Amino acid sequence: MTAGQDTDALVRGYLAAKRDIFERGFVDEVIWQSNVGTSRVTIRRFTSEAAWVVLCTGMRESVVRGLFSQMSDALRGFDPVALDRYSAEAREGALRVFAHERKVDAILQIASIARSMGAAGLREALREPESFLRSLPYIGPVTWRHLAKNLGSDVAKADRHLARLAEATGRCSVDALCGEIAGWLGEPAAVVDIVLWRWSVLHAGRCRSRCHCLRSFSSESLRVGATLA
Repeated sequence: MTAGQDTDALVRGYLAAKRDIFERGFVDEVIWQSNVGTSRVTIRRFTSEAAWVVLCTGMRESVVRGLFSQMSDALRGFDPVALDRYSAEAREGALRVFAHERKVDAILQIASIARSMGAAGLREALREPESFLRSLPYIGPVTWRHLAKNLGSDVAKADRHLARLAEATGRCSVDALCGEIAGWLGEPAAVVDIVLWRWSVLHAGRCRSRCHCLRSFSSESLRVGATLA
């Protein structure tokens, strides 16, 4: 894409990216993001999603995905009540799977917070997610958005993949990029996020060059635009 292109071309590129990830088997990921909501938050789900974000910080999603089932087993299925009862054994088991004390301890602290607040308290806090989530250990100014999105808030996360796409398309921020597409199509910004993020990850896996991946997105936009015109 070229900087400052109009919304029509931007949306065509997005639709091409969406079709691409669907063809590559990621339909369920988009459906999940479409259906997730804060009203369904439980203390276990909150702890599990927070653990995912904590573990993903500074690491490839594919690496965390490969370890997450083992971490769930070690941490009692992310059940805060069970973790409170068996915290020492759970910590020891988790460190055997993932030898990062600060991250494991952060997950255990978050589980304790979730247990003390209860599901209703968590859902209430998520009405204004930023201040609450940023107060959690190992959750920062970027990762709070990742966690909020996974818990059902309609936000986009400003990770490096989406930041590069925003820059390449001449948008001032990830919020501007996802919000523009979301407003045009009537889709949640969180869904736009997951489509663009997954597309970016797939293309980064094919090519180590940032510019090549962005040119691929631009080419798809032009090709699909010509087909749909």
